[in-house]
Amino acid sequence: MIRATLLCAGIFFAAASPCLAQEAPEPPAAAAPAEPRSWQSLSPQQQQLLQGFQGKWDSLPPERQQSLARGSQRWLGMTPEQRAGAQERFQKWRALPPEQRQVLRQRWRQFKSLPPEAQQRVREQFRRFRQMPPEQRQELRRQWSQMSPEQRRSVTQRPPMQRPPMQRPAPMQRPAPMQRPAPMQRPPPAMHHNRR
Repeated sequence: MIRATLLCAGIFFAAASPCLAQEAPEPPAAAAPAEPRSWQSLSPQQQQLLQGFQGKWDSLPPERQQSLARGSQRWLGMTPEQRAGAQERFQKWRALPPEQRQVLRQRWRQFKSLPPEAQQRVREQFRRFRQMPPEQRQELRRQWSQMSPEQRRSVTQRPPMQRPPMQRPAPMQRPAPMQRPAPMQRPPPAMHHNRR
């Protein structure tokens, strides 16, 4: 469990930034070149959201247009709580030094290059990490920071440990009803003698 958690910590927390708990912005797609997207193809709500880009929309690279269109569509589908969280994450992202953002983008690309099953394992380990008490998370971060690069590679390159399947506990047997003891016979009242 600790090795798997350290693996997760290595991927997500080596930069020791709280914003790593959230998804980093998607890097530009490396697949086929994106098609330009016209301003008119955006919904009225998207146009209102992206109004700051209206005058320069046609000069944006197609990848940026597609990214903005996808992001605005996601934004419009969010609840108010999700939007507040996204704004907070964006502010944290913008506050990071450019070098740290570059490192995080690289790690995000590494994560996205993993097979879906491995991504799911990392997400699950990350979820468990986030549920740990702060002291335990800090201890794992401390252990990670004290590892040599070789030790970190060793931890992150090993396949996850196979845990034995959990066995369901046997169903509890209802205890037999307790038998009431026979009523006690009261002794005859004692005679009290007055001593005078």
